[in-house]
Amino acid sequence: MDSCWLLKIVEITRWRILLSITCLLSFCLSIQATEDVIIDVEPGEFSIEQALQKARLMRLQGQDIRPIIKLHAGIYRISQPIIIRLEDNNTKIVGEGNVIVNGGVEIKGWKKQGKWWVADVPKWNGRPLEFRQLWVNGKKAIRARDVEDFEQMTRILSVDKSKETIYVPSSSVKKIIHAHHAEMVLHEMWCIANLRIKEVKMMGDSAALTFHNPESHIHFMHPWPSPMVTTDGHNSAFYLTNAKELLDKPGEWFLDTKEQKLYYMPRQDEDMRNADVEAPALETLLKVEGTADQPVENVSIEGVSFQYATWMRPSLQGHAPLQAGMYMIEAYKIKPQISRPNGDHKLDNQGWVGRPASAVSVNAATDVSFTNCTFKHCASTALDYHQFIKRGRIEHCTFNDIGGTGILAGSFGTENHEAHLPYSPSDVREICTGLTISNNRIDDVANEDWGCIGIGAGFVRDIKIIHNEISNVSYTGISLGWGWNRQMCSMSNNLIKNNLIHHYARHMYDTAGIYTLGSQPHTFIEGNVVRDIYTPSYVHDPNHWFYLYTDEGSSHITVRNNWTPSEKFLQNANGPGNTWENNGPMVSDSIKNNAGILP
Repeated sequence: MDSCWLLKIVEITRWRILLSITCLLSFCLSIQATEDVIIDVEPGEFSIEQALQKARLMRLQGQDIRPIIKLHAGIYRISQPIIIRLEDNNTKIVGEGNVIVNGGVEIKGWKKQGKWWVADVPKWNGRPLEFRQLWVNGKKAIRARDVEDFEQMTRILSVDKSKETIYVPSSSVKKIIHAHHAEMVLHEMWCIANLRIKEVKMMGDSAALTFHNPESHIHFMHPWPSPMVTTDGHNSAFYLTNAKELLDKPGEWFLDTKEQKLYYMPRQDEDMRNADVEAPALETLLKVEGTADQPVENVSIEGVSFQYATWMRPSLQGHAPLQAGMYMIEAYKIKPQISRPNGDHKLDNQGWVGRPASAVSVNAATDVSFTNCTFKHCASTALDYHQFIKRGRIEHCTFNDIGGTGILAGSFGTENHEAHLPYSPSDVREICTGLTISNNRIDDVANEDWGCIGIGAGFVRDIKIIHNEISNVSYTGISLGWGWNRQMCSMSNNLIKNNLIHHYARHMYDTAGIYTLGSQPHTFIEGNVVRDIYTPSYVHDPNHWFYLYTDEGSSHITVRNNWTPSEKFLQNANGPGNTWENNGPMVSDSIKNNAGILP
């Protein structure tokens, strides 16, 4: 070979080696450039916020860091929600020991006054504090009501929708004739309505109740759910609450908002001189807030407890839900019913819904996860992954004493989208996709809004709900889908597998352990165990409950190998493509034993 060519080959090889070494060094340097920086945090009102700001400042100064914010044990009382933003990408928040993010206010200075103990309610953030929940020594107290046992609730007599009036026995409302802010909590099939009483008019053996707007107008306009008046004695039941005149049982309380005084009747083992009394002040404790184009990414929260979040909507606007806690902002009845495309049955119900508050909310986020966290003493939804969600994990968390839904995922349509229509936004990123909910323990949920659920998912895709245990829920264990129609939309490829659901439907019927709505191609419900349903006497139809329930429009769903004590299932107004295989008591013990939280 010519020596000139040989020199050229050697030269080219040398430059290739040098280039490879340079690239390797650059790669190594790039790996080493991102530095884990630990930021230690002690309890304080703004200490978590300050730690996030410290990490942001380091990044603004050009440091390539991966912040690890370590929260030391203690109570972190906050006066506004903690907000995690785009600037907090690639951040890890870890609780060291018992870390509690607390949205409550301590009530102290109790004095005995007759049969009650009374305390002045402190101002909060410079304004009078109002709340609908109270906890004494970690146990939820009872907002004064007319019945101690819900089995003793009174039933309505009749309804006049045109006059927006409900008639009840006069004996049931004698105590609250002069109460200024009394409320009726009305049992309606699969929901409860919170109605602020405007006037009580005695009419001999009956009394006419009218209510404040906006809830009165909405409540009497919509057809489903409605107060029931039947011929078989199952008229809708109700209880009355929020009147000092009803404060007569241990564990009950009443807030006089005008005088800012709190009245409480202690339980037998409670000494109010040293009791730990918490009134929740914030509805939301933590927000993860990105945008569609710039989502929050790669944030994990581990070992943190979120406690004492309130829910105020019923005090301000009442609460008339459509289903699963989604409250109606407008609704009306169609008469005569209208036909719908694709074989859906006729429709007589129009409604637009809003979304309940949540203790922790996640919006526009990719790979945001909660692990080994606790959600406790929350009055509405505990954890909500709403829209523009991509992946993320909720794992090994505990949900206990939750007033609304434990975990909520996905859109249920925007407030300008009629609830019975399929939802397919042009920006597909809006749909919650790829979320995994696994190995969580969810107990005592929907204890305030009885129509809420253990785990609720709306318009979602590629979601996995696996190996969770759900118990003591007022309505349904797991609800998947939305829309009441069989048209293809944004739901597909969802999986509900190996969950253990027991002791459900504590207060509501027309329910199931697992419930679906709408068309969801390639969706599987398999390997679950559903058992032990409550039997409240006051429900509208004592036989209308199920272990598995595919409701209106449910299509292209496979339901197989689920263990239930009997084959009590319902397929109501379903669409095409559903498959049911091997569900009931015949399912093998290996499947039955594999359901629930993994060891």
